[in-house]
Formats: sequence, C-alpha cells, structure tokens
Amino acid sequence: MNGGDQVLNTKKYDYLVVGAGPYGAIFAHEAAKLGKRVLVIEKRDHVGGNMHTHVEHGVTVHDYGAHIFHTDNTEIWQYIQQFAEFNGFQNQVMANYKGELYNLPFNMNTFYEMWGTKTPAEAQAKIEVQKQEALGQLGNRTPRNLEEQAISLIGTDIYQKLVKGYTEKQWGRKATELPAFIIKRLPVRFVYNNNYFNHRYQGIPIGGYTQIFDQLLDHPLIDVQVGTDFFSQRDAYLAEFDKIVYTGMIDQFFDYQYGELAYRSLKFEKEIMDVDNYQGNAVINYTDADTPYTRVMEWKHFDGASDDGVSVVTREYPQAWNREKEAYYPVNDEQNMALYKQYARLAQDLSGQVVFGGRLGQYRYYDMDQVFHAALNLVRQEFKLPADYHFSE
Repeated sequence: MNGGDQVLNTKKYDYLVVGAGPYGAIFAHEAAKLGKRVLVIEKRDHVGGNMHTHVEHGVTVHDYGAHIFHTDNTEIWQYIQQFAEFNGFQNQVMANYKGELYNLPFNMNTFYEMWGTKTPAEAQAKIEVQKQEALGQLGNRTPRNLEEQAISLIGTDIYQKLVKGYTEKQWGRKATELPAFIIKRLPVRFVYNNNYFNHRYQGIPIGGYTQIFDQLLDHPLIDVQVGTDFFSQRDAYLAEFDKIVYTGMIDQFFDYQYGELAYRSLKFEKEIMDVDNYQGNAVINYTDADTPYTRVMEWKHFDGASDDGVSVVTREYPQAWNREKEAYYPVNDEQNMALYKQYARLAQDLSGQVVFGGRLGQYRYYDMDQVFHAALNLVRQEFKLPADYHFSE
C-alpha cells in the first residue's frame, strides 16, 4: 500500500477504483479474483471509508460514528463473515431529552415511559388521539413533510421530545421542510423490544471493520494508493483508464456544472473518560434542540472489551457541508433529486468507461448491507456472471 499522489504505469491495470470504501473495495476484490488488475486510489490516509476502525485502550473505536452491520440478506451476511467473526451485538439506543431517558426505537417501553400505557391498545389509542388533534385536517391526504409523517406514526408527545430536535439538528432544516420518507427509516413497534434494527442478522466484527478491508484489498493483482486525490490528476486518469469505478461525489466529478448537490457533514470529538463506565450504554441520542451533538457513543459497550479503567467516548455533531468538509450523506429532497437526475444523465453518457457507485456516486442513502449488495450486483453485471453466482470463498 502506497501513499501520496503518484503516477504509476496505468497501462498495466484493467480498472481504476476511486475510493477504498465498501463499494470500491468489494469490486476490486472480486475483479482481482476474476483475473483483473486493479489500481485503488483513496484520498484519505486509510482504507475502509466511513467504516474504518482502530483499537485504543483495548477497545475498538469507530472513527466515523457507530456502524452496526444489520441485514436480512443471507448472501451479504455470508459474504462479510468470510473476513471477520461477528459478535451478535444488538443496538439498543437510549434517548436523553433534557435529562429524561427513553428507550429507542419507539416501542412499548417508550410508550410506557412517555405515558404510562401498558398495552398496545392503550398506546395506539393515545397516538390516535394526538394524531387526530394535530392532523385531523389532513383527512386521507398523504403526509407532505417529515413533521406530518412523524405525528401520523407516533403522535405529538414523542414527536416533540424524541424526533423534532434531533432531526432538525441532524439535517440542519426545519422538520416541515424535510421530506416525509426520512422518518420511515425509524421503526415503530407495539411490543416490548428495544432492538433498534429488526433484521435477522446483526453484529459488529470482533476486532473492527478495518481488518475486512485489509483482506479485501490484499491481492497480488490489486495496488492501493492512499492519500491520493483523484482530482489532482483527473484528466490523466480519464485518459489512461478504459474502466473506472468512481465512488466520490457525482457533482464534483462533473465540476459542479449544474450546481452543488446538498450533503450533510459530521464532526466527531473523541474523549478518554477517567471512569470505567461513563454512560452505561453503547449509544445515547440527545434529542433536544439545545444540545449541539446528536449522540454519544461509548465504545466498550459495543464489544464488551476492557479499556484499562478508562472509557473511550465519541460525540457526534452534525454540520452543514461545504467543499472543505467531508460529505457523509445526501439530502434527498425533491429539489436535490431533480438536480441529481441532471448529473445522472451526464453519467449515463460515460457509462462505457465510468461506473458511479456508493452513497456519493449514486446520491443515495445506503445502509452498509445495501452498499455490499450494490457492489456485488455491479460485479455480476460487469463480468456477466449468472444471478446465482456464489461469491463466498
């Protein structure tokens, strides 16, 4: 693995992969298994993208926020388990609203903590009363924004305490200005179940995610250059490579010629706490508007590892994006999706040479398993593999 902007003998490669996150690393790995030579370049100084981890004080720290792998896709679960053993961790989040604590996702524990309701019928009746009081004028109309959608799902009390402030911090917009579909990612359950993800397979790799990427990219037909910015030699790369898999921002690739797509950025502050157990839970969300961060992660609770009498915690702050900051996820509202379609048409014109993939290349909010699935589908398509091709080694 090399670092820094370099000029290699690009004629010896079949593919250039821009970005060493999951989409790029999986494609490079599978292409190399099929006999293709691949150059992977990554602008950061490490592989793994936002899934990168490191070990500190005996615990695995996720450098870009908590990443819990969860999926119902058996093929994807079998695929990732080739590279690491998983610990079966289930995310059971707590919410802190001005010192009040509630269980997430929204379930019977949450409803009991909020209202004292003890049966699904009681909780559903409470939500229905609040929904009618706030949204009765909607009739049968589909909710038009996140606020309407949230209240239709969980009523006004939970919306005001556990959704509104957190979401507006996260997205940097009023809830009435956000599309309704965003809130559909949050499950609502009328059972006593604090498991955040309702998926068959869940867990975190013992020892972290970085080992997975080290194995994916450890192949004699793959060369990796970290600290290498595609845009420092963009024209040269395009001239030299017949096939490019690009996982960066699609609008940047086209020099923002139609304008910037909207993204959100994040800032992470890590702190070593001089206590054995700081908050008693892996993740606590801070849902009021006044607390500047959205969540605090205490890493020892993700893997149960010892941390020498101290505890490593990370606070996650949402930020507005600009070109000097990392883009973490897209803002898929109507205006930005219309703009993305313009860039997608430009990408289509290059489809014989450049494939755009991943969250930023496809301007799509992917979960990890969805990125893995999309990357393997690209391999099937690119190399004309049968639908039942078995990727596990």
